[in-house]
Amino acid sequence: MFTSLKKIDANLATSLLVLVALSATLMAPDAMAGTGGAEFDSIWTTLTDWMQGTLGKIASGAMILVGIIAGVARQSIMAFAVGVGGGIGLYNTPTVIDLMMTATLENAPAATQAIMTISNGL
Repeated sequence: MFTSLKKIDANLATSLLVLVALSATLMAPDAMAGTGGAEFDSIWTTLTDWMQGTLGKIASGAMILVGIIAGVARQSIMAFAVGVGGGIGLYNTPTVIDLMMTATLENAPAATQAIMTISNGL
């Protein structure tokens, strides 16, 4: 008797879950991803100024300095290389993000022709 009640409860729970998921899907508002966002322009400008301004140069220099000290302590150049890479990455991050988010395909026809030429072996 208890096994049949467990099956009924499991079926009821499954049906209820499907009903809730379906109603949530049908009642969801439209998503407007990637539109607007002007509210955050001042924040992005501030972060960019920090990363590429005096604060960013100090942080980059500190990364390089810590890398030099760690490299001397470990007798390895890799810690210095990581410090330099971190400093360069910190300074160039706003430029890379801007280029990724505003990328266009204006040179696509020329690139397509070049790829076709290379694939033909000519």
